Amino acid sequence: MLFTIILSFLAGLFGGNAFPHFAKGITKEPYPTVFGSSPVINFVAGWLGFLIAGLFLLAAHVELYPRHALFSGAAGVFLAGLFHSWHGAWGN
Repeated sequence: MLFTIILSFLAGLFGGNAFPHFAKGITKEPYPTVFGSSPVINFVAGWLGFLIAGLFLLAAHVELYPRHALFSGAAGVFLAGLFHSWHGAWGN
């Protein structure tokens, strides 16, 4: 069960972090990443983030503990969203 919680949390964290990068990439707006801030780099970073999130969910076996997986994944998305809306990638 702990394995499912941790991997689901990481899936939510990666998926939540991937969303703004993917969105900025497909709308051709700059947004900082560790590799630069061009739209293409953001699109690739977002796509890879979604891919990694999916792999975490696949490894988590969420069908065994669906309720725990849902809440821990939601907590990961919440924290990623909180980071991007409060501190954000641009800093203060």
